[in-house]
Amino acid sequence: MIDPLNPLNAPDTLPNTGAGVPEESAGFILQRGGEELALEKVCDRFTVRPTGTPSPDNWTARVPVKFSRSAGRTKLEEYTVEPAHLEQAMQAARESQAVAFVSHVYQLKNNPRTLIYLTDEITVQFGELVEPATRKAIAASLGCRELQPVEGIPNTFIYQVTELSRENPVKIANRLTGRKEVLTAEPNIVTLSAPHYRPKDTLYPKQWYLYSTGGPEIAAGCHIDIEKAWDITRGVRSVVVAVADDSVDLNHPDFQGSGKIVAPKDFKEKDLLPLPGAEEDNHGTACAGVAVAEETGTGIVGVAPGCALMPIRTTGYLDDSAIEEIFNWATDRGASVISCSWGPSAVYFPLSLRQKAALHRAATFGRNGKGCVIVFAAGNANRPTTGTIDEQGWPKAVLHGPTKWLGGFTVHPDVITVSACTSLNKKAAYSNWGPTVSVCAPSNNAPPGMWLQETGYISTAPEIRNALAGKGIFTADRLGAAGYDPGDYTGYFGGTSSATPVVAGVAALILSANPDLTALEVKQILQNTADKIIDTDPDPQLGKSLGTYDENGHSQWFGYGKVNAFKAVRAAQKQLAALQVSRQIQGQNNQSAAIPDFPGEGCRSDIRVSDFGNVRDIRVSLDIEHSFLGDVEVYLISPSGTKVLLQNRTLGSFTKLQMSYSVQTLPVLRLLLNQPAKGLWQLLVTDCAFGDTGTLKSWELTLGV
Repeated sequence: MIDPLNPLNAPDTLPNTGAGVPEESAGFILQRGGEELALEKVCDRFTVRPTGTPSPDNWTARVPVKFSRSAGRTKLEEYTVEPAHLEQAMQAARESQAVAFVSHVYQLKNNPRTLIYLTDEITVQFGELVEPATRKAIAASLGCRELQPVEGIPNTFIYQVTELSRENPVKIANRLTGRKEVLTAEPNIVTLSAPHYRPKDTLYPKQWYLYSTGGPEIAAGCHIDIEKAWDITRGVRSVVVAVADDSVDLNHPDFQGSGKIVAPKDFKEKDLLPLPGAEEDNHGTACAGVAVAEETGTGIVGVAPGCALMPIRTTGYLDDSAIEEIFNWATDRGASVISCSWGPSAVYFPLSLRQKAALHRAATFGRNGKGCVIVFAAGNANRPTTGTIDEQGWPKAVLHGPTKWLGGFTVHPDVITVSACTSLNKKAAYSNWGPTVSVCAPSNNAPPGMWLQETGYISTAPEIRNALAGKGIFTADRLGAAGYDPGDYTGYFGGTSSATPVVAGVAALILSANPDLTALEVKQILQNTADKIIDTDPDPQLGKSLGTYDENGHSQWFGYGKVNAFKAVRAAQKQLAALQVSRQIQGQNNQSAAIPDFPGEGCRSDIRVSDFGNVRDIRVSLDIEHSFLGDVEVYLISPSGTKVLLQNRTLGSFTKLQMSYSVQTLPVLRLLLNQPAKGLWQLLVTDCAFGDTGTLKSWELTLGV
């Protein structure tokens, strides 16, 4: 049997099509999010996909293997084996009529036990002028079959690796990436998702994070000022908060009420009852309680008790299709806010093309074009959402020296990324931080940690041994003996997992007060109305002091500050439904500038605006030539310092970029609306990879004021 997912069984008979990946590395370089990630084989496990038809042979009886788990919706089955028997076991599986194909399991290099499972799918984005016949010929030459187009991305299709393929999806993607007709080629991989929490600490009076007048370990103003917000609105049923998580105990009294539950979905069990199954399925119930627990006169109350709840049980895996299913379900069934207290179980993990697109579709086309508000937890490792740390002291040196960290979901421009502060208005010791944090919200305090697939939740290095001050989050728990506590509530919830549904609930109140707001306008309101809490103490693990704000009002620890429900809801009331443009301001820079090769600071080009007025509309036009535009990122920087990504690394082998960007075609430009037009506007063009150079020939800026 031909093994399309096993590079060891695939003879390299296809020609090298010119990809920038050396032939000997083609099976160990993963194309993802415009980057190349190094892979390593895992020596003690492999995956198979059963044929689904009965077979008289039992290949598992011929070798000492042990079934481990099924990998999400992909129907892959993982088996563990002694390293010395790995190849023997895989060969036995290949020879069985019960097995469709076999694959090694991989891990990301320098990422501790971040397991990567290969599927038989590849996403390919072709140039806009590539004809269907050319696409068909390219796919046929590699033994791939077209399955379907990718919604929202022009000329992009999902292909299936078939038995005619002579190589695995990783190699095929690398070969496709080097073709002039292809902009992007990514294999659809599967990895485990990781919950961002560590419940470790102990009905309304106990919910200090909503409103508090003080007490032991409770600082003045550590709450989100909810009571004055409730004077305006407690939420309306037409605003639906989707909580995508491990499950929700729908029998809990705090999730009862007419119209409370909307469009429940269980992607794990493939039904419409996302109830807890496993002993550890406690997380989603606690998150949902924080965001929208109903006001019943007993128990607790959520941030937005009048809003509806859309409970979504995820598979626990983060392949492309799983992410598309979550966000498409929420978008298509009327979610206003999507709350996600999880992320990839990896140190460095960029999102794939399809995952980025799924989030962008929800944030752009949800709510009849106004966009779903997407909220993600920053994470609990006390590491940057994007950045490098000189790691020391990890057990067995699993991380050592300069290590890049990246949380793919937390750097997506359409996402509201939430860090955590404590009941003492300090940074939570575990909270991730960085330039992409939007706001923070109250949570508990605990040592930093991360989720490793083989060992579970472990402390990051160096270990914190001192006691950490701060109260836990009181919220709903699974009924009875199940859950975090024996009762129906817990006082030990925490992590950025609990901070995230706080922000999701405030976003729901904002939309209850003003449903005409776009998702980006909700993000702006949250950031503009946040309280500027300050923490000048160094954090107890890394010794960093990032608890103050730069000239743009941003803190790496707290984003634009701690979310304030009353200020946010009041601002939503006052926000005008539409902005009228009275005149236009145009500027142009025709001075050609070289784009230096990586590494470097890129090239900057200026346009100075002398007119007064606030920006109500914006358009940017570019003329760039580069020998490989897939290396290039382009940013627009406003006079206030707001930096917006105009063009990411998705242009592949194209050499000319002549394009205009507007609020209508690139909604992230809404971040610049309402800012002063006067001042220095800058275009920043950076080259993110070795080997190619180019020129910024000219650019034009048109502002409506």
